[in-house]
Parts: sequence; C-alpha cells; structure tokens
Amino acid sequence: MQKKNILLFVFLYTTISFSQWQHELFPSDLNIQPFTANILEPKAGFLFNIDNDKLRLDISTSRDIVKWYDDDETISIGADLFTFTRLRSTDEFKFPVETIDYLFGFNAGYKRQLEGNRELGLRFRLSHISAHLVDGQYDAVNQEWREGREPFVFSKEFIELFPYYRFNTFRAYAGLTYIFHIIPEEIKQFNAQVGFDYFVTQFGNENMTPFVAYDFKLAGNEKYVGNNIFSAGVKFGKWNQRGLSLYYTYISGKSIHGEYFDVNENYSAIGLNFEL
Repeated sequence: MQKKNILLFVFLYTTISFSQWQHELFPSDLNIQPFTANILEPKAGFLFNIDNDKLRLDISTSRDIVKWYDDDETISIGADLFTFTRLRSTDEFKFPVETIDYLFGFNAGYKRQLEGNRELGLRFRLSHISAHLVDGQYDAVNQEWREGREPFVFSKEFIELFPYYRFNTFRAYAGLTYIFHIIPEEIKQFNAQVGFDYFVTQFGNENMTPFVAYDFKLAGNEKYVGNNIFSAGVKFGKWNQRGLSLYYTYISGKSIHGEYFDVNENYSAIGLNFEL
C-alpha cells in the first residue's frame, strides 16, 4: 500500500508540474537545431561533387509535432522524413537517378537554457532506412546493371542519442547509434560519433553568418573505420533558424548510400541547402 501511495504521489506531482508548462502544436521552428555536418539531418538541396560527375539531391524534412516549454526548458516530439538521392550528370543536361535512400521515423528533444548564454540538450531518434538502385543505374542497351552492382535488400532500424552542449554560437555534440535490425548483417550495429558546428556571428550580421562544422563517425562493416565530414560556408537567414546555406564540404569514408555501403569515398563538393 505504501508503494502505491508513493507511486501515486510521484504521478500526481509530475502531472501537476508538467501541466504548468505551455505547449504548442506544430511550432514553426525545430526545438533541436540540425547538427550541421552530420549526414542524417533534414536537408532540401543539392551537393555537387567537384571530383566527378556525381551529385546528390536531398528532399527531406524534420518537424516538431508538439512542444512543451517554460522559461528555461523545452521538450518536443516530432517526425523525420528524408530522401538521399545520388544522380549522375550526363550530356544534354540529363541527370539519371542511380540510387535513393529513404528514412522515416520519430524524434524527441530536450534542451535547457543555462546561465551565461549556454545550452544543454539531447535528441533521441527511432528510425528506419531502406535503400534502392533505380533505373539510372541500369544499362538498357546492354541489359545489365552498371559497375557490376545489382540491387539487393538494404534495410535497417535504429535508435540514436545525441547529447550536446552549446556556448554562444559554438556547439559540441556526441552521438551513439544502436542498429537493432540490419540487412546485410555484416554492418556494425554500434556507431559512435563526435562533432561541432560554429556560426561566426562576429563576422556576419543578422541575415548572413559564416559557419564551420565537422563530424567524425566511427562505423563500418566487418571492421570499424572513420568517416569524416568537414563543411564551411555561409548561412543566409538567422543562424539558428530556417534559411539557406551555401557551403563547401569534404567527405571521406564509407558511402552514405545503402546500396553502396561497402564503397569507400573521398571527395569535395559544393552544397546548396534550404533549411525549410
């Protein structure tokens, strides 16, 4: 009986405390700002490979469905819907689509404002990714798949935790991913990463801010390898809200596309990203 009374007290106390918070359905801005150099973030734009004829088209969004907040804390629940598409540039301004990856899932976020313009936060995700080769990778003349790669089932479900700490406009984060279902099975189930982004407001203004970002991810197939992404550019619009980014990026490590999960890549690119 005593345990029941304690549990009832905790439940009522939590409910009363939480009910004092304000709430908002479908807020205009995200509670947790996307991590600039992390590959699995909402993007709407292009990445033009400088080193070859490849380019990437991203059409994705992440929206908060509901958020609760008081003076210092914010809690949110949202949804992610991503596509990452690799295309090939050919003559006559044609861009055959070679492969496409789909991600959908849910996220939850928590952040707390601290003294001295500091912020502490955490983002959680539960997501599914599947990948597919498409007709731009098929040689219709010779009736075969290009580069000797044929379609196969690629699918994974995972949970992800990203704690971070922000001081002014500099943010450092860590990430831990556990893949609880994966095809093919040789892909490592645990991924770990660290990174940062820094918006240099001292050299910008309210509507244009230079930035630099880096992400290191330890992942792999039969053995772990390091994956690196470095980005530097300019964001138009407020640095911590929606806007447009023009940037240079360098990417090395395993391909982000599931149908090429075993391919090593090393290239520079110019990016255009609408943060919608």
